[in-house]
Amino acid sequence: MQKLAQESSTIAIDAMGGDAGTEVIVAAAGAVLAAEKHLDLILVGDQQRIERALTQAGLLQHPAIRVKHTTEVIQSDDSPASVLRSKKDASMRVAIELVASGEADACVSAGNTGALMALARYILKMLPDIDRPAICTTVPNKYGHVHWLDLGANVDSDAAQLMQFAVMGSALCSVVDGKASPEVGLLNNGSEAIKGNEQVKAAAQLIQNSPLNYCGFIEGNDIYNGRVDVIVCDGFVGNIALKTSEGLAHFIQSLLKEQFTRNALTKMAAFVAKPVLRAVVDKIDPRRYNGASLLGLNGIVIKSHGNADKDAFANAIKIASVEVKKQLPDKIRGMLAQYAVANMPEANLSENNMPETTATNSDLNLHSVSASD
Repeated sequence: MQKLAQESSTIAIDAMGGDAGTEVIVAAAGAVLAAEKHLDLILVGDQQRIERALTQAGLLQHPAIRVKHTTEVIQSDDSPASVLRSKKDASMRVAIELVASGEADACVSAGNTGALMALARYILKMLPDIDRPAICTTVPNKYGHVHWLDLGANVDSDAAQLMQFAVMGSALCSVVDGKASPEVGLLNNGSEAIKGNEQVKAAAQLIQNSPLNYCGFIEGNDIYNGRVDVIVCDGFVGNIALKTSEGLAHFIQSLLKEQFTRNALTKMAAFVAKPVLRAVVDKIDPRRYNGASLLGLNGIVIKSHGNADKDAFANAIKIASVEVKKQLPDKIRGMLAQYAVANMPEANLSENNMPETTATNSDLNLHSVSASD
């Protein structure tokens, strides 16, 4: 669905999704356009509200921005099934339809995660040989970052689907990071070959026998040590591990604040340590990693966190731009053909039979330490 010539890219943005408001999304659009000279944006949503925000930001007459008016908004508590049946003129849905029609090359939304996944799968369909989409994002590690999937799109996955996730994650890492042969690890409850359930053991055999650069099983304590470039797991395991990481980040943040403010001496120590603390905060700043890819679709869809600020949402737009320029779906399609992943039976995409998902609108807030703290 991408344009043949990627000299300029068009990204449809759900300007009504998320918690931060249209004004933040418009500000993010302006920040991206200041740096990306060959990018066009379609802001989808209530035209009056969007144009008011554009006026406030001094962007109303920007030649790279146009507005697509819609009359409905998908709420955070709307179920995927209800969204598919109704709200045909919702900003999120129309933004995805612009990708399906070829009018846009990618869609970015900070709205309801479950609805976004259901609509994207229903409208864009899956790539050949991909059974289910997967949520993939980057998280920081010792040497930079790691690509991690699935983080909540599928509550459980068989061996062939885990193999598909591995191919998609490897393709994404190759496109985004420029690594010819990314190292792939399969998340397990132990590194020994005898560990794991039957699905994970079978997936290990499939991945090991593929051209992927498979590094074997990894454990939870390997997520942040930089051992691999891509981490593969099902959405149930990935979502729990992700939320555990978030909880640990909250705990460490509160513990440091408590200890550094105990008395005058510890406050002085905090002042001395401020440059080091700032460097750590900058390293794990969630705004740097905002923007999760919905992989496996016949098109590019990026999920921003619901409460993303200007910088965070701008990063999600930039991720979409990179994936468009590198033609990620075509890269995945080519790798699947090369690796001869077995065809999976077509999923039933009726509006009343959508796949179970653990994804919610509060997911993907990967790190809890705020740069302003």
